[in-house]
Amino acid sequence: MTRCYPDRLLDGQVIETYPDDKYGPSCLVLGSTSGGKILHVHCSDETRPILKIVTAYEPDPSRWDEHRFRRTPTQEGSDGN
Repeated sequence: MTRCYPDRLLDGQVIETYPDDKYGPSCLVLGSTSGGKILHVHCSDETRPILKIVTAYEPDPSRWDEHRFRRTPTQEGSDGN
């Protein structure tokens, strides 16, 4: 797994927010690794006192347009997925 450093998150872009998340406000950040791999990081919201990373993963291109917009079910089916 690619290591995700907090300073890499600072360069990222918040692409989704989850204000009513089960454990408190959180968001999905689009960033990249130092090696240039695209990465999604689900973490606590910037309003929280401590940054908590929930998960980090490489986004599936069949589910995301330009790594930042969720495809609709219609779009997912259009490319055979």
